[in-house]
Amino acid sequence: MKMKFESFIEDFMEIWSSSDLERLAAAMSRDYKAREVTSNGEIVDFGYEESIQGWEQGFSYAKESGSKWLLKTLWTTSLRDDEAMAIISASMIIDGKPLETANLFFDTFKKIDGKWLLIRSYVEAGVKAD
Repeated sequence: MKMKFESFIEDFMEIWSSSDLERLAAAMSRDYKAREVTSNGEIVDFGYEESIQGWEQGFSYAKESGSKWLLKTLWTTSLRDDEAMAIISASMIIDGKPLETANLFFDTFKKIDGKWLLIRSYVEAGVKAD
């Protein structure tokens, strides 16, 4: 399972890097749940629809501004036979300069009907970028 997940996470990162909303939405469960802790400590819970709206805004900004995603898969592990987690650092390069902050994603994926889907996320926003 690990190798298959590793291959999937590479594809997932390419989808994100290319700001492909349609493919990202297809890689998410409709039952997706998330919690984000903002840079000022506010806790925000949201689901699939709100997430897609947020991705759409981020992807539109990246495309329109010519910015590039700066993504790093920091760690992956198997949680259960059909679940895995990836810890991802996400930031941007804007006008040729990397941002000083990043969002840290703890993403859980589940294999459903033979396909890996993002089912939940915990996000620490505005952390110091390395």
